[in-house]
Amino acid sequence: MESLHNHKIHIPLFSLFFLLLHFSSLHFLSLAYAQPDKYFVNCGSKADVNLNDRVFTADSSSGFLCSDSEKSRAIESTNQARNLYQTARIFCNQSHYEFTIAENGTYIVRLHFLAFSSFSVNLSSALFDVSAFHTVSNFEFKLLNNFTAKNSSNSALIEEFFLAIGPGSLKLYFTPQGSSFAFVNAIEVFLAPLEFSPQNYSSSFPLVLRKTYRVNVGDQEITPDDDKIWRKWEQDDSYLSDLNPAKEFRSSKEPDYEGGEHNNLATYGFVGADNDSIAPDLVYQTATLMTDIPKGLSSPFNITWSFSVRADARHLVRVHFCFIFGSPGSIVFNLYSNGNFIKKVGGPAFGLYWPFYHDFVLSSNRSEFINISIGPSKDTTYNNSFLNGLEMLEIIEGQALSNPPASVCNMKGRKKIKVGLVVGSVIGGLSLICILIVGILFGLKYRKAKHVETSEWSPMLAVGGGSTHSRLTDGTITGSPMNYLNLGLKISFAELQQATNNFDTKLLIGEGGFGNVYRGTLLNGRNVAVKRGKRDEKGSGQGFPEFQTEIMVLSKIRHRHLVSLIGYCDERSEMILVYEFMEKGSLRDRAAGGIIHRDVKSTNILLDENHVAKVADFGLSRSGPLDETHVSTNVKGTFGYLDPEYIMSQQLTEKSDVYSFGVVLLEVLCARPAIDTMLPRDQMNLAEWGMLCKKKGLLEQIVDSSIKNQIDPSSLRKFSETAEKCLQEDANDRPTMGDVLWDLEYAFQLQQTAKHREPHEDSTANASSAFVLPNIQRFPSVSSTINIDDLALPGDDELDTTEVEVFSQLRVGDAR
Repeated sequence: MESLHNHKIHIPLFSLFFLLLHFSSLHFLSLAYAQPDKYFVNCGSKADVNLNDRVFTADSSSGFLCSDSEKSRAIESTNQARNLYQTARIFCNQSHYEFTIAENGTYIVRLHFLAFSSFSVNLSSALFDVSAFHTVSNFEFKLLNNFTAKNSSNSALIEEFFLAIGPGSLKLYFTPQGSSFAFVNAIEVFLAPLEFSPQNYSSSFPLVLRKTYRVNVGDQEITPDDDKIWRKWEQDDSYLSDLNPAKEFRSSKEPDYEGGEHNNLATYGFVGADNDSIAPDLVYQTATLMTDIPKGLSSPFNITWSFSVRADARHLVRVHFCFIFGSPGSIVFNLYSNGNFIKKVGGPAFGLYWPFYHDFVLSSNRSEFINISIGPSKDTTYNNSFLNGLEMLEIIEGQALSNPPASVCNMKGRKKIKVGLVVGSVIGGLSLICILIVGILFGLKYRKAKHVETSEWSPMLAVGGGSTHSRLTDGTITGSPMNYLNLGLKISFAELQQATNNFDTKLLIGEGGFGNVYRGTLLNGRNVAVKRGKRDEKGSGQGFPEFQTEIMVLSKIRHRHLVSLIGYCDERSEMILVYEFMEKGSLRDRAAGGIIHRDVKSTNILLDENHVAKVADFGLSRSGPLDETHVSTNVKGTFGYLDPEYIMSQQLTEKSDVYSFGVVLLEVLCARPAIDTMLPRDQMNLAEWGMLCKKKGLLEQIVDSSIKNQIDPSSLRKFSETAEKCLQEDANDRPTMGDVLWDLEYAFQLQQTAKHREPHEDSTANASSAFVLPNIQRFPSVSSTINIDDLALPGDDELDTTEVEVFSQLRVGDAR
């Protein structure tokens, strides 16, 4: 047993600083100055302005502006009318406004811009970026990129965002581009009503929504004066693709919000609007519905709204409905996007004047348009359909930062607080902290003495919290500081014990070189995968570099096809990584620039409940220098997937991952492992055997029998050609992963074209094809062989995510 004096009690400086901030904010709370979570700022002004019952405070005295006099200045319009857009704050260098956030929730951020001319500058020439940074989560969001407020109507532009954040500071950065400058006229930051996010759904990482469209369907524009949270709703006429099949309808009866909460709606995938903060009464009292079916037209027709969007962007769409005419039980219709079926609306479960809505996510799939259509279902007894309102918001994914952007804060404008109150609060707070620290030190020492008697590797009781001592915050194995890791991702050992039922073997879902993987459920109800590192009995630190690398890599990047890191734990010499749980397991189960993964294989490609693939396990990954073509390293990886050139030369390149991915492609095609020692010697190695069969023209004979008859010959030829190029012995002969992606998408188009030629029934059969915009035609990479007969016809855009109330992803709650 190790002696007690070897276990020194160590509390990192960061922890003491956190205690200082946390407890001083609790002590003498009634004496401290506290801002409510509602901020309205009149930028560049010395006077307050009232707009729609909101008082916009002059930023010169508000204390929110963080900039020195050389970086920003206030300007005034030549127009002498006193309003919100009379003044502006311009920035020559990066500067920011800072707002205190006291509680969890969805926050609405509005930025006001009017490019007026003053005596000294014309604001229409400004070009800049705007980003948001949350201090606790350490996430940054690029709100506006290369933004200019110049527009043909010379009217104000209001950019609106929805941020899901918790307590901390929200910093809004304005960064000029090149030799230009940035400006803003007014800022709003306030907590949205609780009902705005009806269901508690925690996202795997913070996200932001940017409003692109908000439309009142069937009636005139709704101004901010008539909206509870000051939103503007446009008229829908300009977005209708064809006015002929549409007519407006209006009801004077107010929406029945209590009826809209009816539980039956949830079983149909809808949410009842329980008050007018979801949308104003005017939205639910008006609608656009179908005109009478023209004579001679036997089949139903659709109403379509067309919206211009940014290519490759993902959008959340919320559609609002309220039966304000006819009998709800007799009206059933379908909702479509770009010709794809989204949802069936109506039926006996819906009541008259009940307002309700549905959220779904769409990918534009490189198209610059999204079409939303409604049309009668074959199940209806009354051929009609309608829509009351529509909102479309672009999804902005944040990135984790180790440090906030640099900016100088001007303290002159801060609110004045009496010195006596400050001194009293600090002295009282420090006194309390001293008492707490002594108690914590004594408690930790006592706990260490109690637990140091045993060091065997065994499950621990799920009640003790243990020491929070962290190797990652102290330093790396070599002693270098690790303070750039995202401490906001830390999860206590006690919570992980509870999540996994004390690492119950019944919850074991995988084993690897690093350790065991367990299925767990966090306190907020989220399912996760918990990877617990093996115990290092010798104290050699083996495995810690992989643990460190995984956190550094995955805490800084988020991608649809990368397994997200939810958190980590390094208490009690533990090395535990917590990931999003992938419902469908690994790719192998389903087949029976800057980062080199180094261990690409089918077991490291996981599938979620929607069969979306994500790459996992970055413990062996390397971030090679961008100015070098290779990295010298000891050979690591999995036999059967290793690049032969890497084995021979120990020179790791990005093409090494390409080779490994080629093996994965053969695994998918042949449904057999990379190495099978039960087979004859010439067939043991899948890569060698597959390429031999390809050269002999026998590849079709080793294709998995369950899919052999389903693959189009042209698609199989392109797929196998792609795998062959990946598996070239000379790395220079292999394609880039970008080329591989294009070739696989081309093979997929060939397969889809073959499917479309076959007669089949589809739920979108009633959708009009008149307004469906085709995908941008994709061609294989330059190095591919193109066969004219193989060219695929454009396919329909596909839905990215369905059946989720995505607005509720913005609720924070207990989510990490």
